[in-house]
Amino acid sequence: MKLLFLTDNFPPEVNAPATRTYEHCREWVKSGIDVTVITCAPNFPKGEVFTGYKNKLYQKEIVDGIKVIRVWTYISANKGFLKRILDYMSFMFSSFLVGLFIKTDLIVATSPQFFTAISGRWLGFWKRKKWIMEVRDLWPESIKAVGAMNTNPAIRFFEFLERKMYKKAYKIVVVTDSFKEILSKKHHIEESKIEVIKNGVNTTLFTPIAKEKKVLKKLKLEDKVIIGYVGTHGMAHGLDFILKCAQKIEDKQIHFLFLGDGAKKEELLQLKKELKLDNVTMLPSVSKKEVVDYISIIDIALVNLKRSDTFKNVLPSKIFELCAMHKPILLGVEGEAKKLIEKYNVGETFEPENEKDFLNKVVILKDSQNKKENFESLIKDFDRKNLAKKMLMFIED
Repeated sequence: MKLLFLTDNFPPEVNAPATRTYEHCREWVKSGIDVTVITCAPNFPKGEVFTGYKNKLYQKEIVDGIKVIRVWTYISANKGFLKRILDYMSFMFSSFLVGLFIKTDLIVATSPQFFTAISGRWLGFWKRKKWIMEVRDLWPESIKAVGAMNTNPAIRFFEFLERKMYKKAYKIVVVTDSFKEILSKKHHIEESKIEVIKNGVNTTLFTPIAKEKKVLKKLKLEDKVIIGYVGTHGMAHGLDFILKCAQKIEDKQIHFLFLGDGAKKEELLQLKKELKLDNVTMLPSVSKKEVVDYISIIDIALVNLKRSDTFKNVLPSKIFELCAMHKPILLGVEGEAKKLIEKYNVGETFEPENEKDFLNKVVILKDSQNKKENFESLIKDFDRKNLAKKMLMFIED
């Protein structure tokens, strides 16, 4: 079978959408599927094309058996609503035009920006092929959740497009149980049309290892209890709240490590300077392989989002990678993510943006011992290889 996958994020980008798509497609290739991915030149999150790539009309490479076609897009940093819309729309048109010339039996288009889904729908229509919509985020709800825009005519138009995409897709893949419930009850999509394929972890790459002493020495953190945040520094992540909490911690042994880039990175660096924080280290993002060394030195793994009802439905993918390395989770997310942490007993949760609760849970986690078998139980249930097989069975059926 030939499968065409549309995504605007793909390695060497290291964000969750890129990783999920790559690891699923890699497993499908191993199963004998002929997979072609249409994406753009890697540039997330800074809006700068990665070394070794150019933002050209068309370029092709093979990545672990996956045929990867990169198309031209209007590139912008992961900030600024209008520029990002231009970015999304340019990929929509470019991926559609190139996709017309790709032979395929099935089309998968992945959100959160559903302009990619529109391209998938167009290709499905013109090529007379079935197309599947993968919903990784409820967009545009997430725009309102981070305060980027309030409800206005543009948002209402995007919501109209969102409903059309759900109705027109042959099948829908979502990443949480909550998403399936919302699509079923709010948008009246048949449950049989929707399958939940949650995020998972590559257990070959992420596995328990000893602390990387070279990294500890380089950062001069050998004698510290490190609370680490690894990932995008965006509008949704509420990291300004964490920095303000760090100022209140009197325990000199506790140190915060932030690794990553994003729309809020410069503001966070400025806030760190203003608060005169000497218990916080902020570093740029690194490759997926390098990030393992940094995770290894973490004692407590921080996962945080702004307080919003929208985020009660999400399940941050970094949870699985951190648990695979046996790092106890300090979670500032309510809803489905909180239930997961409590079910497997792999950390502590605090009420989002509640300073007192956060500081209390830091003390509890510093003194607690998490059981190895709890982490292993969670990872067994969320092995990416098994999830990729489950998704392939659903979209092939």
